[in-house]
Amino acid sequence: MTERSTTSASDLNTIDATVPAGVAASPVDLGRIEAAVREILAAIGEDPDRDGLRDTPARVARMYAETSSGLHEEPAQHLKVTFDAGHEEMILVRDVPFYSMCEHHLVPFFGKAHMAYIPNTEGRITGLSKLARLVDGFAKRPQVQERLTTQVADAMVNVLDPRGVMVVIEAEHLCMGMRGVRKPGSTTVTSAVRGIFLTDKAARAEAMSFVQR
Repeated sequence: MTERSTTSASDLNTIDATVPAGVAASPVDLGRIEAAVREILAAIGEDPDRDGLRDTPARVARMYAETSSGLHEEPAQHLKVTFDAGHEEMILVRDVPFYSMCEHHLVPFFGKAHMAYIPNTEGRITGLSKLARLVDGFAKRPQVQERLTTQVADAMVNVLDPRGVMVVIEAEHLCMGMRGVRKPGSTTVTSAVRGIFLTDKAARAEAMSFVQR
């Protein structure tokens, strides 16, 4: 099995000491976030200088740098490492956990992504971890579940050129669980279907049977 990559070491981001290890450097303005968090704390009637809150603005700034890091990468690049496996049948990676931030209320939504694709006739596939990284790249930004689902599916289509793609995402939204209607535990399911999965009912049913196991 051979591996092909179109990326080079110069394409990789450097690590910024102001954010946790493993978080790529980005143009996030940490100082501006800290100042804004202090203002929010004061606006709700808190004292941002008391012991428990003194370091909170800096912590929140680092948290936003991490959870929005997907804005500063091109997630589809992860799929450009492919393998000549001679495999032309369905590949499905399921139960990939993710966390994202609802762009309407800036509270988390989280769940699992399931991704299926049927390689093209060349039989080239991508690494399983690359699909997980793809999800993370699109999840780590202000997002809505519907767009996240579409972005993952379209990236798989555009880079891998498979015969078919199906992405199913299940998530719980804290904007619905902890505020507003307050229905914790409610799950939203979205799907994006491309190629042969649109026309071949048997292939689509097989993929769904794997997802639902």
